[in-house]
Amino acid sequence: MTDNAFSTAAPLPRDGSDAGQTGARADAPPRRSGPLARIACVMVQPLLNRTVRKIAQNHASLFARLGAHRQTDFVIDPIELPFALHLRPDPERLIFRAVPRDALPPAGATIRGGFMLLLQLVDSDEDGDAAFFSRDLTITGDTEAVVRLRNALDDVDGSIADEAAALFGAPGRAILNRLRRSYHNHQNGV
Repeated sequence: MTDNAFSTAAPLPRDGSDAGQTGARADAPPRRSGPLARIACVMVQPLLNRTVRKIAQNHASLFARLGAHRQTDFVIDPIELPFALHLRPDPERLIFRAVPRDALPPAGATIRGGFMLLLQLVDSDEDGDAAFFSRDLTITGDTEAVVRLRNALDDVDGSIADEAAALFGAPGRAILNRLRRSYHNHQNGV
């Protein structure tokens, strides 16, 4: 597979305004960054740090599956959130941080879609190919890196989302269950 083999999305513009609206598509321009995005990044970062450390501790083999792509910078852009996520899955220098969209790092690959779709993909509960071809998911950059990441996540036993939610006890599990019910109902038109 070659770089940009499936690239269908325009580069992430800095001045988009409607991607955060309900029903926004992954190929729509992302929401503009602002003070809210910066505050949200600061607030969510301790949760991300705790989560990524635990996942790395519990699933060290995940990094071996990535090969050279452990040094790839992934931008994961949940379109409803006021920020994107920067992941560099290098076990020696692991990065998982919230980033305002106007301060994104240069990315080897960008994965963009709805938050719950991305969460379902992490747990291999969704067909990534179907989501891509329906344009609910856009991928730009090095698609081989994205495929490696997906294959590594597919090999994880259990649910990473469940593990992350469990770190925050009953409230974390309740929030995840509510998000999943809401997503299921949305998918089924309930």
